Amino acid sequence: MIRPEIHLHRVYDTAPTIGARILVDRLWPRGVAKARLALDDWIRDAAPSDALRHWVHADPAHWADFPARYADELDHAPDAVARCLDWCARGPVTFLYAAKEPRRNNALVLRDYLIAHHEKERRHHVD
Repeated sequence: MIRPEIHLHRVYDTAPTIGARILVDRLWPRGVAKARLALDDWIRDAAPSDALRHWVHADPAHWADFPARYADELDHAPDAVARCLDWCARGPVTFLYAAKEPRRNNALVLRDYLIAHHEKERRHHVD
């Protein structure tokens, strides 16, 4: 079991991406034509709920608690997690997101969650 190769890329940036292109936002990015994104998949259910998204955007101080709350939502979305991991098993992927902040966005937390989930599964199969 090879560790997933997950890259992150803001949808508004023009730099090339690596592997499958997966949009991991719940909403379509404003002002972006669908043809321009050339997506392989759009996994809306892997994105934070509207309530969680509104909560974290309401106050930047909420970011400290966001990863744990988002991970809890992901724990309750096994189909979305499995779909993400399925893409990762095929090869490199790039998660596309619309957030302005490269160090504070759901794609970053999702990537870390999936890598941790993968490592947990790998250890489980070794034991």
